[in-house]
Amino acid sequence: MKTIRVAAAVIVRGGRIFATQRGYGEYKGGWEFPGGKIEAGETPREALAREIMEELNVEIEVGNLLDTVEYDYSEFHLSMDCFLCTISSGEMVLKEHEAARWLARENLRSVNWLPADLSLVEKIEQMADSVLR
Repeated sequence: MKTIRVAAAVIVRGGRIFATQRGYGEYKGGWEFPGGKIEAGETPREALAREIMEELNVEIEVGNLLDTVEYDYSEFHLSMDCFLCTISSGEMVLKEHEAARWLARENLRSVNWLPADLSLVEKIEQMADSVLR
């Protein structure tokens, strides 16, 4: 099975987490943490900063690694490095997503998360006091 390596941003602001709804591909309409594929020669942090600029038109500060999610979809294995992030400059513009929401702890499950991202939601719920400050 092919492995796809990606980096995802858990962007936090004012005690809320940013979630995006996919606007393309087989998983169109599912909710996820923004990010994307790690290109050859890039570190996960570099890839994440590039992807967020490309997708959302903002610069982020990539903080601590929260988790590495390993998930088997039917057609590939996903290895997703997930980092705690904050916006350092710019105004968000959705370039590739259908929608986005800032979710508080109590409504993290109000969207239909993609399976790999759901396991990260569970971890965030467990760590909420340190993540959502």
